[in-house]
Amino acid sequence: MSGPDQPWPLAGGLPARTALIHDWLVARGGAERTLEAMLQVLPGAEVYTLIHDPKAFAGSGSPLEGARVHSSFLQRLPWAQRRHRGYLPLMPLAVESFDLSGYELLLSSSHAVAKGVQVGAEQLHVSYLHTPMRYAWELSSSYLQRAGLDGGPAGLAALALLHYLRIWDQVSAHRVDLFVANSRCVARRIWRAYRRPAAVLYPPVEVERFDPGRPRGEFYLTVSRLVPYKRVDLIAQAFHRLGRPLVVIGEGPELPRLQELGGPNLRFLGQQPDAVVREHLETCRAFVFAADEDFGIAPVEAQAAGAPVLAYGHGGALETVLPGRSGLLFAAQSVASLVGAVESFEAAPHFPVELLRENAERFSAQRFRNELAELLERASQLFRRGQDPEVLARETTGI
Repeated sequence: MSGPDQPWPLAGGLPARTALIHDWLVARGGAERTLEAMLQVLPGAEVYTLIHDPKAFAGSGSPLEGARVHSSFLQRLPWAQRRHRGYLPLMPLAVESFDLSGYELLLSSSHAVAKGVQVGAEQLHVSYLHTPMRYAWELSSSYLQRAGLDGGPAGLAALALLHYLRIWDQVSAHRVDLFVANSRCVARRIWRAYRRPAAVLYPPVEVERFDPGRPRGEFYLTVSRLVPYKRVDLIAQAFHRLGRPLVVIGEGPELPRLQELGGPNLRFLGQQPDAVVREHLETCRAFVFAADEDFGIAPVEAQAAGAPVLAYGHGGALETVLPGRSGLLFAAQSVASLVGAVESFEAAPHFPVELLRENAERFSAQRFRNELAELLERASQLFRRGQDPEVLARETTGI
């Protein structure tokens, strides 16, 4: 490692020895696509993750297929790849077990514990935060209720675990030199949880792979993991009441319950390859999004494909959807509010495809790669000059 009076060995303006840290790699979602874009900016970086399932990325063309990936001791525990959340109590210990002493730059991609890696005094740690740990902070009560742990001895044990996780989460925030949030919404959550400022860098969306000019059908579409906080149940109930055709793409534990809520106008396609998702985004009447998301890549993909978006007006949707121009926002996570939004949309004038695409291009993958490279170069220079984290944040928020 470079000494205090030696310049860092830079490759293209970035530290030569870099590690990427990600919570787990068991599916290819938005956070994993962001990690792939990071690898394009830092092609020689090695990846550290708690649990790795190579099959989830096989044949996808992902940069992760050729990357050197290191997993933690959790990888060797029973059912780790399929039931990794069951090992939540061990995750802080697992992420702290990585020996990263040979790297100059640590870039963590975190929505759980990845930001908690051990860091040396001469190492720069930039943490790209998708959100502070949801189940430890904002959604702790709802997670306990859904798991049936809101009472009794098991509930007390769960409360104690979440209390421990919040303490660890705050302590581990001191190991980060610069926080980068994936939206202004998340930057506010970072401030509430850690009292730390954060630069904002929107995640990458491959907008160029969509054709926004295709003829549109009559069906509405939602694409989502079928888990409770995504509120696909609300969408299913609203469209059952409306009688409008709705296509649901995605899989998850909520699927059996959602199928019971629907009628003949609802079609559940399960998990589909990218080509099928793209086809539906390019031909649906509108895209429906009811989650309170930190950012939400799917609504941006929909706009890139020429589909107006009907979204819950909270969280990241406030930053990605232009009301009345690229879609409509509904005020409450309720069936009545969404039904009203659909009826208003059908009575609204045409949403210009050109404006939808122009708005989506603000979040392009190329923009993300360029801004991430600039941010890391600037942070590296400031860190080398001995600037503290507050200065790093202040000097990088202009990107």
